[in-house]
Formats: sequence, C-alpha cells, structure tokens
Amino acid sequence: MAKNLKIAVVGATGMVGKSFMETIEQRKFPVAELRPFASDASVGKKIQLQGVDYSVQSLSPGCFDGLDLVFFSSGDDISKKWAPLAVQAGAWAIDNSGTFRMDPKVALIVPEVNGDLLSSMKTPQIIANPNCSTIQLVVALNPLYKAYGISDIKVSSYQAVSGAGQAAHDELLQQTENYRANPTPIPGVFPHPIAFNCIPQIGSFGDDGFSSEEVKVMNETKKIMRNLELRVSAFTVRVPVLNCHAETVWVTLKKEVDRPQILETLKNGDGIVIQDEPKSSIYPLQTRVSGQDSVYVGRIHRDLSDPMTWLLWVVSDNIRKGAALNGIQIAERIFDI
Repeated sequence: MAKNLKIAVVGATGMVGKSFMETIEQRKFPVAELRPFASDASVGKKIQLQGVDYSVQSLSPGCFDGLDLVFFSSGDDISKKWAPLAVQAGAWAIDNSGTFRMDPKVALIVPEVNGDLLSSMKTPQIIANPNCSTIQLVVALNPLYKAYGISDIKVSSYQAVSGAGQAAHDELLQQTENYRANPTPIPGVFPHPIAFNCIPQIGSFGDDGFSSEEVKVMNETKKIMRNLELRVSAFTVRVPVLNCHAETVWVTLKKEVDRPQILETLKNGDGIVIQDEPKSSIYPLQTRVSGQDSVYVGRIHRDLSDPMTWLLWVVSDNIRKGAALNGIQIAERIFDI
C-alpha cells in the first residue's frame, strides 16, 4: 500500500488548484501533508484538505524541502524557475504549464495513452501535463490508433472560457448578465466580447496563420502518440461556454473498418464514455460533461467522401481531466496508488 505523501500545490487558489483539491478528496489520494502556494495576496488564507486546514504560503528558497511531490498549476515563468528546484529538493514535479511540454528530455504524459513511460522513471524529475485540448483528443483517438493505425487527424475545437482562468469565467458571466444594457462591452481577458460570440483565436498568431493553442495541439499530439510523422492539423475557437472543451475530429485510419468495429474499439478504450444515439439527440454536451472524469465521444460516423475517415464529437472537462485529474493520475502511477 502506498505511503501517505507530503505534497504541494503551486497555484493552489486558482481554478486548476481548486480542482486539484477536489479531485484529491474524491480519489482519496494519500496525503500526509499539504503545502499550498499562491501569490502574496493569498498568503495566510486557509485551504482545507481531507479535514485538515492548511495555510497558503508564498514560494521561497527551501520551500520544497521534505516533499515527495509538487503539482504546478501556475504560469510558465513560475514553473520554469521553481519546478527544477522542486526536483533538486527531492520531489517529483508535475507541471501543468507549457514550459516543459516539448522539451525532449521531459516526458509529456497522458496515463491512458503513454503512461507506460512512467515505469522506467526511478528518480524524481519533471513530468509535463499536456494542454487540455490535447489530452481529450489523444484519449479519444488512442484506441483507434492502436487498433487500426492513423495517418491524419484534423480537429476543430470549441473551447470554454474556464480554459483562460477565473477572470475569463467571470467575464463571460458579467457580459451575459449585462448584455441588454451593454451589448458591446469593452473586452478584458479576450480580444473581443465573448458573450454570444465565438472568437477564432486562442493565444497568439504566428506568421503561418496558426495560433499558439493550435501549435500546442499539433505538436503535443505527435509527442504523446510517439509518432512525429503523424499528420495533425488544428483550428481552435473560444466559445461562450463556462466549462468543458468540445472538439470535432476527422480521423483517417490506415484500415477500412465498419461502424460496429469503431464503436466496440472506442467502448473498450481507457477513460472513454460513448454517448452516440444522434437520432434521439443523445451525444455529449458540455453542460453535462462538466465535473466528470471521462472523455465523452459521440456523433461517430464515416466521412461520405473517404471510407477511411471517421468523424467524432469529443467533449471533456478541461479543468478536471484536462488539468488536475490528469496530473493526479500521473502521480498515482508514479507512487503505485
């Protein structure tokens, strides 16, 4: 039986940090001690975990001493500086930022897909938690990839505002509530008003026309699926939904199979729930998937112009499975929980 662990959460008061606490409680993750870290404005606040109150601290030299594990759910700059220090102190560092994801020396892990890589790791190191959109995509496609092979992936995302943090969540609510009085509010978090609107921009744009979010999905998918030759194209859109990302996926297989085979393969996939009765209006919905652990798949049908290509509708909670839960699942494998 795994020992109780001394852990820390950096960014403990943010949306992902709070999800870490909830998920640790629900999964009965064995915690002997928690050190919650956040900005100076939150220092001294109390966070309760498994019936014990802990005071929020600020990061400082030696703050990771004696810990087994540190979850990072803060910005890239903080992770870049502090995650290596956590490892130097003898703790595993599971990082939710984009800092280390494409570093060839750092594993990028989705346990259902490439969790086997963790078995060869014997000493504390940094483990990168992938982008939320990438996680649900590779969980949904992994059983198809293993069974039939994949040559091409095209994905268009419909991403909730929670992916941009608490301020973005609040901005959508405020703009929606005030819409009649102010239908053209001055945007804050996003480049345009988000209420009753879709914004085809997540992150910054490169000269090739792709946004940074799209580049993440394309590059991370190849790394996680251990196939740098895989053709992946992504188009990401922010939508006025509070939580849960949805994706439309076109996946081209290397074998021609029928719909019963596709359904059976997906049903047996780790971490997947199938909701696929479109004629009865049964398919995954962002409002219903919010708060759930699994990746939900529906609208499964063959492309009329290409018998090797299948269309999928993929929905998952971007804060839970797309961040906190995936990190905790990594830790559970590391410590054999």
